[in-house]
Amino acid sequence: MNKIVKKVLGIGLSVAMVGGMFAACSNGGQTDETTTAAAAAEGGKTFKVGICQLVQHEALDAATKGFQDKLTELAEADGNKVEFDTQNAQGESTNCATIVNQFVSNKSDLIMANATPALQAAMNATAASKIPVVGTSVTDYGTALEIDMKAGDPTGINVTGVSDLASLEEQAKQITTLFPDAKKVGCIYCSAEANSTFQVEGIKAALSKSGVETEFYSFADSNDIQGVAKKAAAESDVIYIPTDNTAASNGQVIAAACEEANTPIIAGEEGIFKSTNAVATFSISYYDIGVHAGEMAYEILSKGTDPATMAIWQPTDLTYFVNDEMAKKYKVTVPENYESYDFSKAE
Repeated sequence: MNKIVKKVLGIGLSVAMVGGMFAACSNGGQTDETTTAAAAAEGGKTFKVGICQLVQHEALDAATKGFQDKLTELAEADGNKVEFDTQNAQGESTNCATIVNQFVSNKSDLIMANATPALQAAMNATAASKIPVVGTSVTDYGTALEIDMKAGDPTGINVTGVSDLASLEEQAKQITTLFPDAKKVGCIYCSAEANSTFQVEGIKAALSKSGVETEFYSFADSNDIQGVAKKAAAESDVIYIPTDNTAASNGQVIAAACEEANTPIIAGEEGIFKSTNAVATFSISYYDIGVHAGEMAYEILSKGTDPATMAIWQPTDLTYFVNDEMAKKYKVTVPENYESYDFSKAE
């Protein structure tokens, strides 16, 4: 009985080998692209990447997606894989620390920090391990990391990334161009976000050159926004909101306060522009800066480039958007270089 079984198995194996040879010959001796890609991926590297996103809102979501899309694309093109561990800190800096410490414990190959508190937590958590950190949605790295550096310089440590800063001089010019009669601009921002403070101070310095008064209206967290927004709207001719994550998550609250006081809003980026029903913005694409962060991350992972030597990337492709309905309401004369925003594309 055992001899029969062995004989049958032997015949089966022979048939399988012949079938495999025939299949190869029928395909010109080459495997199809799917098989090749699968084989390459199987033999390639797998990179473990942890993503810490401060809070869920449109801008940060877009940056994370751009990062994942680009990093995946580049890795797969080389026959490699990326395993993402994406965590949301729900707007809490303490959660950022917990998340990135877990990434360090899990020996992630790289950490992507989305927003300033996430970057600060990642820098602290990787001080010993030197795991590479790539930041995005961060305005000024020197301010965020308390490093003496110019915008666009390398950090000199295991951190690099991309900035989301639109020229503050241009934003101040936008305010005075659209609202030439404005005497007082109220800046609404979260005092816990270092880069928000950086932006409003820059706006104040720029507006002072035009003789426009600037008043700061800060809140500690989302619980204070409504009262602060109402006060700011009642006391200001125009409201300016920087690329502030807490403000972005509570845009409708600010919009309601400004609607009640009939005070127009200028927003620091596209997401806040939409959520607050602002008149205009001078904005980057957060998806695009995420893409660029993904390119930087893959250079580190695939080539071993030291993030300490990589210059912080500054965005150059920005767009002037106008909300036609609100521009009409406030009788704004819109310059020709402004693009009417298509709200139908809002998610």
